[in-house]
Amino acid sequence: MRLVEVARSLGMTGQKLRRELTQVDFGVKPTDREVPDTVAQGIIRYISQKYGIEVKDESEVAEEETQLSEEEVQEEASEVSDEEVVESESPEDVKEAKGEKEGEKKEQVHVMRKLTLEDVSDAAVKAHAAKSPPSRRRKPSARRTGRTVQQKRRKHAVQEQIKKKEGVVEIPDAITVKEFAEKTGVQVPEVVSTLMKNGVMASINQNIDFDTAAIVAEEMDIQVKKTQVEVSAEGLLTGNLEELLKEDDKSVLKPRAPIVTIMGHVDHGKTAILDAIRKTDVVSGEAGGITQKIGAYQVENDGKPITFLDTPGHEAFTSMRARGAQITDIVVLVISADEGIKPTTVEAIDHAKDAGVPILVAINKMDRETADPDRVKGELAGHDLQPEEWGGKTPVVLCSAKTGQGIDELLDSILILSEIAELKASPSRPAVATVVESHLDSSLGPVASIVVNAGTLRNGDSIVCGATSGRIKYMADASGESLDEVQPSGTVRISGLSAVPRTGDILQVVQDDQEAKKLLSQIQDARERDRKRGLADLITRLSEGQMTMLKIVLKADSQGEIEAIRGALAKIEKESQGVKVMPKVIHTACGNITESDVMMAAASEGIVLGFNVIVSTHVEEMAQTQGVKVKLYDVIYELIDDVESLLSGLVEPEEEEKVVGHLEVRALFFRKKSDQVIGGMVTDGMFKRVPFRIMRDGEEVGAGRITNVKNGEKDVKESKEGRECGLRIDCSADIQEGDVIEGFVREFKKKG
Repeated sequence: MRLVEVARSLGMTGQKLRRELTQVDFGVKPTDREVPDTVAQGIIRYISQKYGIEVKDESEVAEEETQLSEEEVQEEASEVSDEEVVESESPEDVKEAKGEKEGEKKEQVHVMRKLTLEDVSDAAVKAHAAKSPPSRRRKPSARRTGRTVQQKRRKHAVQEQIKKKEGVVEIPDAITVKEFAEKTGVQVPEVVSTLMKNGVMASINQNIDFDTAAIVAEEMDIQVKKTQVEVSAEGLLTGNLEELLKEDDKSVLKPRAPIVTIMGHVDHGKTAILDAIRKTDVVSGEAGGITQKIGAYQVENDGKPITFLDTPGHEAFTSMRARGAQITDIVVLVISADEGIKPTTVEAIDHAKDAGVPILVAINKMDRETADPDRVKGELAGHDLQPEEWGGKTPVVLCSAKTGQGIDELLDSILILSEIAELKASPSRPAVATVVESHLDSSLGPVASIVVNAGTLRNGDSIVCGATSGRIKYMADASGESLDEVQPSGTVRISGLSAVPRTGDILQVVQDDQEAKKLLSQIQDARERDRKRGLADLITRLSEGQMTMLKIVLKADSQGEIEAIRGALAKIEKESQGVKVMPKVIHTACGNITESDVMMAAASEGIVLGFNVIVSTHVEEMAQTQGVKVKLYDVIYELIDDVESLLSGLVEPEEEEKVVGHLEVRALFFRKKSDQVIGGMVTDGMFKRVPFRIMRDGEEVGAGRITNVKNGEKDVKESKEGRECGLRIDCSADIQEGDVIEGFVREFKKKG
């Protein structure tokens, strides 16, 4: 819109309007000839309120447009400064308008020069305008008049649409005047005027803080609240969703669908039950009938949505199960009616218990003749899952994925548990989601299947996810339908990340790509600190009373040893900083320490203790990466003493290394990848199942761990100085005859 038109609608001259523009910063220069329509409307409203001017209506403005006076010609001429040049018409237009001959064009050229009107009187300008040929006067065409009327109508329509927002408006820590006006539905001049009354001089593009915005909003009877700040890098790394989704204002929370995780032993029919619920055929597409990827789906029962996560039952995906139990509201534990509880079932129970998630048991395969649900219920009671019909609190549903028996009852039980839990989330906050499956797609690049925990996820959002970031380019549900936004508890597959995230990573929406890069850098630094911190941080929190339980994953070579150690640990109770702390065994099993044990300890912020078992080099490296402490023992009282020391805060974060013996390599018997068998003489100390270094010419050339010690054909616990023995080792280094094997152990330093 032209400034001349703004002045005309206010009934003032252009020069007076320019003087007004120098007093208030509307983001417009006094020398500008045209301004955006929205700014023009703001100027008109502000000046009209300031002087009590009645703004001319549309018909009056249109009439004046069709009858331009000589005074308007003068006013338009005054817009040209010393540096401006009058735009010329084309020679063809001049000839057509005035009927001039070809030789008269040279005279017209002299008019097209710089104009300096500083020393020219108004009378001279009027005289010049009167002498000018009629064709040079700016007569409005029908096209120009029509365009002006359309512009006016459009401006009035926009002005009518701008209304004050109802309810509470969320405002960030800093916001520009223009953004504040848009969010609250108030005209920019009114905002600027209110700011000036409170002693704040701010232009349309300047930032104001939340406190200032709150004062302005209060004067205009608008309720505002501060937008929730995005979570910190530490918050994203810990994955504590309860803390991440903490809302101060409970009024913005709305009911959401329950997130249900299907868990249990392999081949007990987890995916088959989910298949019966979704009425699709998923099992037939899986290799060997075993689920190879985590799936996330949403179904409806009686118009109420339920989100399902299908976690694989195979042991190779234990880490996914550990993460899955942390993001879910209800765990459906599937057990075969003819096979009962298996070791993997026990592991799933321990995951769910540690996460504090309600367990709903589905006894599947009731269509088989060998089904024995009472035996399964008895086994459940042995794991502190007393069925409701036996006076307990664990719902148990008898079902069959093959015949459909009990499926409706299972869904009803899920909805009952979700109603009891009163699940709610805020759809208006920046979205937080969890990755349940990810891979590299040949056409879309890095792709992740996620569950939205809170907020609304939209196409185009800038996001940080684990150790990667990006901008959402594509979203689709489980059926492949494209989506523009996803509400809390919704499942969706997204693309646009710079790299493939890990299962269990937390996704957070941020303001822009710059904020994403900043947060990503903080996450990487925090991860590096966590790797170095490990046990030191655990001991610090125990000694300061920040933790009340030391969670332990216990592995031993027999069930009898497990029961003896559990009994001894149950008697330990210490006090630190006035707070009672005690050990809690969250999972036990017979056998060597595995990746699953490390992942469970990582998810629970605990430690792994092994008695008369071994840990491979690969698992040990994984434990270091996850910041999990793994300790091995062959004497029970040493294990108990160390746990007591941890609880009492008597253990320093540092460890000391103690050499237990040396062995000279004299023979190489077997090698397959990292598994090797060697023979040698113990030159000093003694050898047992401990870590070792390979020394060659006084330099370390490799490392590994002794997995077995043999004296002839007999397995022995140790071999002493002066004896020959055979060693089975886990080591990928190339060992040669004459090398020296140096065995060592790591021990805690104790205070005092």
